[in-house]
Amino acid sequence: MCYGAEFTAHAVRDWLGRIGVKTLYIEPGSPWENGYNESFNGKLRDELLNGEIFYTLKEAVILIERWRIHYNTIRPHSSLGYKPPAPQTILHRPARLPYATLQAAQQGDHNRRNSNLTVGPP
Repeated sequence: MCYGAEFTAHAVRDWLGRIGVKTLYIEPGSPWENGYNESFNGKLRDELLNGEIFYTLKEAVILIERWRIHYNTIRPHSSLGYKPPAPQTILHRPARLPYATLQAAQQGDHNRRNSNLTVGPP
């Protein structure tokens, strides 16, 4: 008789078989067969968990989230040519705008502060 996760695994395996999808088999007790997951788990343990003592669940959540953001946006990855996988993007304003700038309603109106603005690039 199957319960919980084992029952779910059997149901998923049966469904995949019916639609003709084959899965990769990982021998139970052989996590090294999933290299991506094991690589991540090793880095998480080496870079964070082995160096911290969490006194509260809230502290653990905050520190692990901070590490996750650093891992995904800042930390360079060797498999990506030492670039971060999802860098934060900063859009810089172009030096010269490709569209018209503001213009005073009347060039002779001295009551306006910026009456010398013109349309287009200088």
